[in-house]
Amino acid sequence: MNKVTSNVYVETGYRGCNPGFVVTSEGVVMIDTPQLFGDAVAYRKEVERHGKIIYLINTEPHGDHYIGNYFFDAVGIAHEGTRSAIMQAQLEPLKERIKMMDPGAGPYLADYKIKPPTITFNKAMTIHLGSHTFQIFHQPGHTASETAVFVPEERIVFTGDNIFFEVQTFLQEALPNEWLESLRLLKTLAVDYFIPGHGEVCTVDYIDKQAAFIKDWIAAVKDAVKKGWSLEEAQQRISFLDRFPMGQGMEAFGPELQKINVARLYALAKNGQM
Repeated sequence: MNKVTSNVYVETGYRGCNPGFVVTSEGVVMIDTPQLFGDAVAYRKEVERHGKIIYLINTEPHGDHYIGNYFFDAVGIAHEGTRSAIMQAQLEPLKERIKMMDPGAGPYLADYKIKPPTITFNKAMTIHLGSHTFQIFHQPGHTASETAVFVPEERIVFTGDNIFFEVQTFLQEALPNEWLESLRLLKTLAVDYFIPGHGEVCTVDYIDKQAAFIKDWIAAVKDAVKKGWSLEEAQQRISFLDRFPMGQGMEAFGPELQKINVARLYALAKNGQM
């Protein structure tokens, strides 16, 4: 567990996203949850040492951010698009996926339920808890409903998966133009630390590096389309695995991720959306 400021903690060592939390005088606000059940149970014990969990904010609708919601008794908050996507998830296929990822999940699977957020917003919302302010705002990019959580009193922002710090970036649902704009907005915030969806805590200097990586992906795929390469040719020829490692527990997925990223950007380029 990394202590980022006197009241902000984040766990960057789990397989999946980086769940974090902020301790206030009136309780704890969590941002995302661990995806492996054993991690979620251990994490809950750690969080509860700091106070009662009041709110749980999900920054996006991918399973590694919300699978662990089930283990936490808190008011869930997310962008309306994130709740909608989670509501569409099928329980039994999700359980099968969990069993493949998490051999220790067995004792919990019989009772497991998908737990979507219960409060939603469209563009932005603010929570006041104790002396802390949580400015929650829509930042489309990695997903259409990606969300950031800015805590000005702590000078930190949880960026969701709009930042992958020095690990491979997932583009499977990316809106690259919007993503670059969201990164530009993040640079305007008065913060000392950016807590990314994946990878270690970083500073504002990394945002240009993240943007450059997205631009390189865009340029490579647009060039492939311009040259008349088929999707299959582009998937065979384009890879950025030499740039960054894969995230924790995802090492073997690297080649497949490159194909998925190419497929997403290829479709956008062919449709003139990039």
